[in-house]
Amino acid sequence: MGRRDNGTKGEITADVIVVGGGGSGLFAAIEAAEMGSRVLVLEKNPRPGGTTNWAIGSLSSSASPMQAAIGVTDTPDAHFEDMALFHGKLLLRDNPELRQAFVDNVPETLRKLLNMGVVFFGPMPEPPHRVPRMHNVLPNSRAYAHALYRRTRQLGVDVRFNHRVRRLITDQGKIIGLEADANGSSQRFLARRGVVLAGGDFSANSEMKREYAGDVIAQVDALVKTSTGDAIRLGLDVGGEIVNGDIMSGPQLRFVPPKTNVMTMLPPSRFLALTMRWAMAKLPPSLIRPFIMMFLTTVLEPQRKLYESGAILVNKDGVRFTDECGEPQLVVPLQKGKEAHIILDGQLAKAFSAWPNYISTAPGVAYAYLPDYRRNRKDIYHSANSLVALAKKIAVSPTALEKSVADYNRSPRQGCRGLLEPPFIALGPVRSWVLTEGGLRISPKMEVLSEGGRPIPGLFAAGATGQGGIILEGHGHHLGWAFTSGRLAGRGAALRDPI
Repeated sequence: MGRRDNGTKGEITADVIVVGGGGSGLFAAIEAAEMGSRVLVLEKNPRPGGTTNWAIGSLSSSASPMQAAIGVTDTPDAHFEDMALFHGKLLLRDNPELRQAFVDNVPETLRKLLNMGVVFFGPMPEPPHRVPRMHNVLPNSRAYAHALYRRTRQLGVDVRFNHRVRRLITDQGKIIGLEADANGSSQRFLARRGVVLAGGDFSANSEMKREYAGDVIAQVDALVKTSTGDAIRLGLDVGGEIVNGDIMSGPQLRFVPPKTNVMTMLPPSRFLALTMRWAMAKLPPSLIRPFIMMFLTTVLEPQRKLYESGAILVNKDGVRFTDECGEPQLVVPLQKGKEAHIILDGQLAKAFSAWPNYISTAPGVAYAYLPDYRRNRKDIYHSANSLVALAKKIAVSPTALEKSVADYNRSPRQGCRGLLEPPFIALGPVRSWVLTEGGLRISPKMEVLSEGGRPIPGLFAAGATGQGGIILEGHGHHLGWAFTSGRLAGRGAALRDPI
């Protein structure tokens, strides 16, 4: 795919170079290659997928074949209007041109994924969407990277792992290539048509989080530890700017992930996905539900109602440290080990064992109750008939835990009776996680814009790296944007006149 340039020894030239091998980067490479470009992808990690591998896996789109199959008529313009209903106060910070580019092009993105063999079930409803638009991938989100990477190989795209891009190369204001480190040495790569930045967000970069969102957010962990904002920094270094750098998805308190999980370990095969879809459509819910619970009880968020009903949080010392109905997600990162446990009593345990009191949910999929966590997450479910015994199970001070509960019981939350009835239960640890929503300012053609608003010639951005201005509230919009913006960025780079 790549070739040595005849001019400078060691230089490798391609038509389009993509920085990042996640969902947006792979889609950019596919689009450019399908248009006849010779494409090179440089990924700093040893395998493809990036944040896409950690997603729940939903993709929201109008005008899909699955909608048509159940008699749903839907249009991009309706999707455009409904997206705004999710945004609340953030609507004023949304870029309508980017939102329009997204909704107009995401149906084709979905069709391309279907053609690559990706399997979905749905569409599922998610108000305030006026019709079902949420398409959920099977068997898990790793199916995306599996299909996209396979397609890049079919197209002859040169994908190189363990390559970390250090800087962009400019010539008279144009981006003509980049330098990357691999195997202890530096290498120059030249792009005849354009460079696409698709390296993810900056949620694992404490300095950038502090700069754009403040000291508290800087302490919050990232879902993906390699999301260090490298590609965004590349754009900033050549005159780009970040938009909405202070907006976060989260922080959210989520349960720590299990060391092993059947759902995430399932091979992303089409046969398995089709079998799962058949089973979900044909078999009784009582048979399917336990299987779904293995997914649902992984790293999702415990609901606020749990705290409103009387549960408390204690840190690794066994001390209650915050008002759980305030903003505990901002306080947990300041505790020892950046984690905490949720404490319930027997009465709360009974209440959260059935509708309407669920522990966590994935919209359109299912609700998880306390017995589901007892069955599926024995690593984070702890029960004992006394607080002393419970403290030993979660390795906190028995004296401190007893005091924390006694202090709370003297003045429990309004409408609650306190934590009085054994058995006592601890769920956790929970940790606070964040995804950054700010990215480089871009045009509807995914061109990176300078602080003056002009395109930087030869530079495009996609996914979280190019999320400069679009607000993506609601399930299925982040992945939809990642893939669709990748397609548009790859197309834009491939259409540029060669240098």
